[in-house]
This record gives sequence, C-alpha cells and structure tokens, in this order.
Amino acid sequence: MEHTKTAKTNIAGFQLGSSSEGQGHPALVIGSSVYYPRTFSSELRRHFRLHFIDHKGFVPPPPGHFENSFFSMDNLIADIETMRKSLSLESFVIIGHSGHAFMALEYAKKYPQHIEGVVLLGVVPNYSPESHEAGQKYFEEFASPERKEALNENLKYLDEEIAANPEQRFITYCLRMGPKSWYDIHFDATHLWRDVYTNMQVFDYVWGEVFRDLDITQGLENFKIPVFLGLGRFDFLTGPPSLWDKVLPYFKNIECKIYEKSSHTPQLEESELFDRDFLNWFQRISKLKD
Repeated sequence: MEHTKTAKTNIAGFQLGSSSEGQGHPALVIGSSVYYPRTFSSELRRHFRLHFIDHKGFVPPPPGHFENSFFSMDNLIADIETMRKSLSLESFVIIGHSGHAFMALEYAKKYPQHIEGVVLLGVVPNYSPESHEAGQKYFEEFASPERKEALNENLKYLDEEIAANPEQRFITYCLRMGPKSWYDIHFDATHLWRDVYTNMQVFDYVWGEVFRDLDITQGLENFKIPVFLGLGRFDFLTGPPSLWDKVLPYFKNIECKIYEKSSHTPQLEESELFDRDFLNWFQRISKLKD
C-alpha cells in the first residue's frame, strides 16, 4: 500500500495539515487530518488514495484578531481549493461527514470541474432550529430507555467539564453526546479525538450560524454531479433521515443509503457495509462517465 504522506499548507498564518493515505483513486476528505483518518477503514485505503485535510477550525490561529466573516463559507471553500492545489489533485471524489458535508457540497457546486462524485455522511439538510427540534423529537420518541438513561448520566457532567475547559467544549460536547451519536450506547470515542485541536471561534460561528442559515438547495438546479448520501438510522445527534424527504428531489443524481446499525458515523460503525456501498456506487458512476 502506498505510504502515508503528511504536509502543512500556510493559509493566512493558519498551518492547515494534510494526511494522504492508501492507494487508488483520489478522494478528498474535509475536516480534521487527525480525526478523520481514524474513521475510515484500511480496506477502503486499498481502493482509494484518501487525502484528509484540515480547515481552520482544526488548527491554532496565528496571533491577532479575526472577524467571523474570515470564516465564511466562501472563505472555507477557498481554503479547500488552496489545499487541492497543494495536493495536485485534478479529478477526485470529495467526502464530508457531519457539518463538513456542507463544505464538500458547496465546494463541488463552485468547482464542479474537479469533482467526480460527492459523498455526504451523517448530516441533515441544515442545522436550523426546526432541524434541532425534529432531532430532539426523534430521540424522545424512538430512543430506548437505556439510551436515554445513558445520556442523562452523561449530561450530569457536561456543564462542569465545559466550565473547567471551555476551549475544549466542542470535543467535550461530542463525547458526552455519545448515546445520541453512536449506535453502541457505551461507545467511548475518546481515542478518536486524541490530539485534535479545535478553534472554538470557528466552531461557534460556522456550526452555530453558517450551517444554521444554509440552504443547500441553492445551485442544485444545474448540479449534475453524482451524490452518495449515507445516513445512520440511529443518528439522534443531528436528526432523522426523514429530514431529507423534501430535499432529495432537488438533486438530479443522488443515491441515499440508510445504515440500520449506525448513528452519526456509518463509515466507522458499519465500515464493511459502507465500504461495499461506496465502492459499488463509485464503480457505477465511473461507468456512466465513461
């Protein structure tokens, strides 16, 4: 298997990292170059050269003050394009999980000439109050008593832990929300977050405002790139798969797969099934392109 290669790209003083692993067709994974390699299988690396890249939310900022507008969607997309150039990628699949799915899709809209397919995982169409409400209702109606009890136990410590280390609050929140975000109620994701840095200005603004107000249907009228949407049946963190029902018709070419024993991260929770689905989808769209 082709060796792992790591690099840093300086963008306005932010040292964005990349980690390239595996062999085969290129795929660009948006998010943390530390976290996301831990969520994709070694088997997938036998078929794809996976390029994991940071965005500014996962690296320490340089000295100085940054307005929130510095982390707008347009600027985040521009950073992805800079990283693409630094990796010398011309034609590839782009992959985004959770909020990074929005970045992947919006990048593909702006730079379709480079994108063969888009993979969106563990995401709802937006992070609006309505989506949050639907997610909470889904949890209340369908979560087991054991899952609810485990969450309540975790929440006892959330405020205290955030107060003790506010700069780690995104990671703390993700860990304490484990019963909502993993099919296995007692799964401990601590190892996934080891050595991951989070810039809380970016997460507060992008996750709290940019994704809240995003309308992903904009620009889809002329968007013909194939999309693979992978959702977990038990994703109580972002909301039920049914939130996509009104949005799917806007896509011209989308395949949706619901993973029945997954929550928020199907590529890890049902890796063997996900790998097979992803490879089959990629083979189909490659044949259509040819």
